[in-house]
Amino acid sequence: MRLSVIIPAYNEEKRLPHTLREIDKYLSAQDYDYEIIVVSDGSTDRTADVVREMTETIKNLKLIDNKQNRGKGFVTRQGMLEAQGEFRLFTDADNSTTIDHIEKFWPYFEQGYDIVIGSRAVKGAVLDPPQRWLRRQTGRAFRLLTNIFTGLWDIKDTQCGFKCFTKRAVEDIFPRCRIDRFSFDVEILVIAKLLGYKIKEVPIRWVNDPHSKVKFKNMAKMGFDLIKIRWNLIKKIYVQKTSF
Repeated sequence: MRLSVIIPAYNEEKRLPHTLREIDKYLSAQDYDYEIIVVSDGSTDRTADVVREMTETIKNLKLIDNKQNRGKGFVTRQGMLEAQGEFRLFTDADNSTTIDHIEKFWPYFEQGYDIVIGSRAVKGAVLDPPQRWLRRQTGRAFRLLTNIFTGLWDIKDTQCGFKCFTKRAVEDIFPRCRIDRFSFDVEILVIAKLLGYKIKEVPIRWVNDPHSKVKFKNMAKMGFDLIKIRWNLIKKIYVQKTSF
């Protein structure tokens, strides 16, 4: 199994079908084995039923159906650790970054990088349409706080939901994670740097979904998560793996 694609999903019955068809259309034309794993985070709509129905027509589509809502970080970790691929990508259910961007990633893995992440903040990235002024300013404030609390000064975009890891990196990093919800992306990268993994940011074309579920009220919660990450670094919590 070369590639596993993990999609965390909460109440995504409307957006998932298009995303799954697009991912399958691309991957089915490639010359390597793959799997697509949807991890439902206690969805209360027909998300799980939609995925089950689509397993009849989409090759290697799998469902992890959690009955309890645990957070995007938790279900992303769950999917990444249950995947079988030598390379494991997690991406958003809204298809804001299309699967063909993986082609930009392969050369960096061949160069020895362990983690390749999509970025909306490096040269060559395209935002379609651009984010609104308030959203951009909020994002900049969060990046500054992230850098201050975690030291990720060399990572321009920690939050883009299109990140790929080698199997070795997944199995070493993800069992050490503790953040189940808002700032899990930051925690993953913090642990990766702590363990010495090579990370590469790659520019992507990001389509702004007007129905995005990221709310401004979550920014405060993300800030609290940054404090938790800093405390975990001080207490050397990330030295130890935990059972999932």
